[in-house]
Amino acid sequence: MIDIARVTKAYGAGKSRFLALDDVSVKVQENEFFTLLGPSGCGKTTLLRVIAGFVDPTSGSVTMDGADLLKLPPHKRPINTVFQNYALFPHLTVRQNISFGLEMLGLPKAEIARSVDEMMDLVKMTAMADRQTAQISGGQQQRVALARALAPKPKVLLLDEPLSALDFKLRKDMQIELKRLQTETGITFVFVTHDQEEALTMSDRIAVMHAGSIRQIGGPHEIYDQPAERFVADFIGDTNFLHAELVDVAGDVATVRLPSGKTVSARAPQGAVNGKVTLAIRPEHASLSTPDEALLPGVLSNVVYFGTDTHFHVTLADGDTFVVRAQNQPGRETAFARGDRTGISFPAGVGQVLRD
Repeated sequence: MIDIARVTKAYGAGKSRFLALDDVSVKVQENEFFTLLGPSGCGKTTLLRVIAGFVDPTSGSVTMDGADLLKLPPHKRPINTVFQNYALFPHLTVRQNISFGLEMLGLPKAEIARSVDEMMDLVKMTAMADRQTAQISGGQQQRVALARALAPKPKVLLLDEPLSALDFKLRKDMQIELKRLQTETGITFVFVTHDQEEALTMSDRIAVMHAGSIRQIGGPHEIYDQPAERFVADFIGDTNFLHAELVDVAGDVATVRLPSGKTVSARAPQGAVNGKVTLAIRPEHASLSTPDEALLPGVLSNVVYFGTDTHFHVTLADGDTFVVRAQNQPGRETAFARGDRTGISFPAGVGQVLRD
């Protein structure tokens, strides 16, 4: 549906020139929940604003269904945006806020009333229809902002970190609601966030951005389990990084020698060659074991309880720290205590050889 090709956005000139977007290319499919994920300053909001028409790119093209979007002003694009601050009218009711955009389009009153009722039912705000938005909660305001943006039935809905102002519990509830709304309406959602959990929970595909460029595009499982490079592995969730040596590779399977001298098989990127590499292991893929049985011996230096799980920090022989995450279950206690000699074990194939 949206084809972004070699888009660059530069600010300033000469030595002060800054690339907010650096030769970005990406395709967003119809009826897709597509997320732009990355740290602050990576360019994700700039890219969203280019799609919306609020920022003109320095070079490149943006098309929708084959038509040149860059020739259209923002109000002529079949796109709506939900902003971080919602931008509701506090003196108007829920119903009036949702109907405002439809009234500006000059639609018949009967059609507006029907659309508003449909949207309030969709976001479960019918009971609040006659309340002013200043009198409802942040989560309810977010629903109203979504309903107002969805009412004109745009082809694409852009969402610029709309959940960031909500508390933890409400934010998790709204993650599920957003995915439900996208599925029920069939509208393409392009969502911007720096929150990895939000991206993994809701997205069909994720584009991980860093320093103005896209570093990897893939589904949540692919991004999490098969990061293309160290930045992606480090940014998405928790990861242990090991200095290792790739001693053999066949296709996408590598044999890797660990600092302990023991070898293990791991996933390898295309074109990997023998030599020094970084091996990424997720904490939940490893377990504690006795030093003699372990792939990596060490000392249990810290134990951190998180309620749902416990993190075990193991100091390895080279001084690096390796974290093991174990889910807490009644009656299941670890045999190791802080200060004990222990070790790390993990199954073959769970490690990922990374490009630095």
